[in-house]
Amino acid sequence: MKKKSLIVNRKTNIKILNYLKDPKIHKIYIDFKKFIKKINNNNKLAVAVSGGPDSMALAYLSKCLSLEEKIEVKFYIVDHKLRENSSTESNKVRSILKKLDTKCHILKWNSIKPKSNIQSIARDNRYKLLTNACKKNNINNLLFGHHADDLNENFFIRLFRGSGLKGLTSFNEISYYKNTKILILRPLIKFQKNELVYISEKVFRFYVKDPTNKNFFFQRSRIRDWLINLDKEGFDKKKLSLTIKNLKSSNETINFYVDKNIKDNSKFFKNKNTFFLNKEFFNQSEEVMFRSLSSILQFMGKKYYPSRGKSISSVIFQIKSNKLNKLTLGGCCIKKVNESIIITKEY
Repeated sequence: MKKKSLIVNRKTNIKILNYLKDPKIHKIYIDFKKFIKKINNNNKLAVAVSGGPDSMALAYLSKCLSLEEKIEVKFYIVDHKLRENSSTESNKVRSILKKLDTKCHILKWNSIKPKSNIQSIARDNRYKLLTNACKKNNINNLLFGHHADDLNENFFIRLFRGSGLKGLTSFNEISYYKNTKILILRPLIKFQKNELVYISEKVFRFYVKDPTNKNFFFQRSRIRDWLINLDKEGFDKKKLSLTIKNLKSSNETINFYVDKNIKDNSKFFKNKNTFFLNKEFFNQSEEVMFRSLSSILQFMGKKYYPSRGKSISSVIFQIKSNKLNKLTLGGCCIKKVNESIIITKEY
């Protein structure tokens, strides 16, 4: 690299890191850095950038980390083409980041666009494009800018759908993407949106305002507006966060007993690809039985999503009332032999 280019880069890097002198930004950066360091499974990181204030803040924090810790970070924008100006918007975000010596790759979703369930399908395709890029570049850590407001919205979406404890607490800081080694990381989940807006405005003086946020055709937009009105009535976000935290703790306790039940009362024969469940497997609390069976069926059927709750409950009822002979569910064959339940993959 030429001497002039080195000087320009050094000046740009100093400018980038100078924003960390702001106490509000520095506080979030320290927490962010601690979160990333505790993962420590691979130095490479991928950052999903939508152009919103949360992802722009995440991009800035990740850039600082790459400079301080010499970590390789790749930045990705997904051009979903669901809006007429999406490509223009993607290029604008890329050019803004380029000013801070941050190279962004644009991934294009070129398939036929959905007419219903738009947000869910778009989200699934976004994850697919991003994780494929991670696989291609041997990256196991994919960062998203989800924040505390997203966590609250997700909680109420699941609540209104009648989700159980597991569903209400499924929006985690760290989780694996489907059946891969790619970790989905949400390092900003503890922070409020306004804190991330502050970083975006301070550093970039720019962020994209998604028009769908005001489109009440989408459930998430309606819930977001509802929560804003609740704020005016004295709704306490911190108390909701504490409630979700307590529910997560309860969920982890149940998971402990689920793991114990599977370990103590079932056996997997790898050479026969078969699970044997003894009668004690079903002498547990309803939730432990339900999750234990659901987990085994999901594993055996090699499914990303578990079988429907009603179907699993029906199987448990038949087993408990001695009415089960043989049936199939979730790509598995379930049958009773003497006092045992045998589960094999359906072919």
